[in-house]
Amino acid sequence: MNKDLALLFPIGKIQVSVFAIWLVSISGMLGIWLGQGNCFLPNTPFNLLLGALLLIWNFPVKNGWRSLSIWTSIYLIGTVAEIIGVNTSLLFGEYRYGENLGPKLFGVPFLIGINWVVLTFLTATICNRFVQRKWLACLAGALLMVALDFFIEPIAPLFGFWHCDGGRAPLRNFVDWFIVSLILQVLAQKDLHDGENPLPIHHFASQAVFFAFFYAIYQF
Repeated sequence: MNKDLALLFPIGKIQVSVFAIWLVSISGMLGIWLGQGNCFLPNTPFNLLLGALLLIWNFPVKNGWRSLSIWTSIYLIGTVAEIIGVNTSLLFGEYRYGENLGPKLFGVPFLIGINWVVLTFLTATICNRFVQRKWLACLAGALLMVALDFFIEPIAPLFGFWHCDGGRAPLRNFVDWFIVSLILQVLAQKDLHDGENPLPIHHFASQAVFFAFFYAIYQF
């Protein structure tokens, strides 16, 4: 009987992970939309960690220390870029982080580096699956990251994530995002998994739907 049920309803870690990603995204979207942002937004760090842990579960380290060094480098580059940006305004313009992304180091939440790692992995894996030429895949991955940031920037101050001086993200923010993202995409290409796993597409799509939903509400 159990085998028959398994055939009818195959449930594995991919299905569980996809379900969890969409459950968190949709419940958060609906909760905030219904006026319960104070309950959902402070839990953003846990949501980011959950997304990262689900990726680790589905894509375990495959090249030992080489893999760890690549993804640690991506974490450090993303974090250092943010520290430079927040404290000097040399990158991304003038901005500061709010309280809903968790504890900070030099004004930058620890989880921002993890977010750079997650977004880089998602976009690089997706583009590597559909684009054969590596340099084009890197460009496409960086553009995907900038496209997502375009929808996030107007929403971030409303959700207590970060705030740009002047109220809106300047053009240089997106230019700098593209440059940093492109560097990270080149690094990521050296350690990518098989792109057949659908989790990266679902993970990225859930974020895109979440922020596009609120972008549409607050912008129009």
